[in-house]
Amino acid sequence: MATIVDYQINRYCRTLGLVEPFDPEMVNPASIDVTLGNQILVETDSGQFVPFNIGHETFYMPPGAFVLASTAEWIRVPNSMECVFQLKSSRGREGYEHALAGYIDAGFHGNVTLELSNLRRFAELPLRAGMRIGQLRFSKLDSTPMRPYSVTGRYQNDSGPIQSKG
Repeated sequence: MATIVDYQINRYCRTLGLVEPFDPEMVNPASIDVTLGNQILVETDSGQFVPFNIGHETFYMPPGAFVLASTAEWIRVPNSMECVFQLKSSRGREGYEHALAGYIDAGFHGNVTLELSNLRRFAELPLRAGMRIGQLRFSKLDSTPMRPYSVTGRYQNDSGPIQSKG
């Protein structure tokens, strides 16, 4: 496997719709930045999730909070690639945390759901639509899977943050 680099990201975004909308200013040496979408799901005291529109107002995550969010961008991972979401290092230094589900399988299409937490002990952290939250790193596979995510995936073509289906 080999991670694709800036000029390849640019080419695949323009020809395959790898990340849409595509902004060349978001391309890094070996990744592309992604932003938060308009909707989040906020965990309540009872453990349920309620929707909140951050397109209209900023949500302030209290210390220890858990929120489901999603990328504003639509991701199309070709069957010949895999993808990994990683939190921007600046966000990590501010106290944001992205939970363990950062892997995106070959053949996935959709918004990527993010599991975000506030690791700060005393400060709230803002969530705003359009803020740079993470980056995607794409790698070419040695071979094309016989059954890509487009065949096996339960979150295929999902839009916005999605709770567990499983």
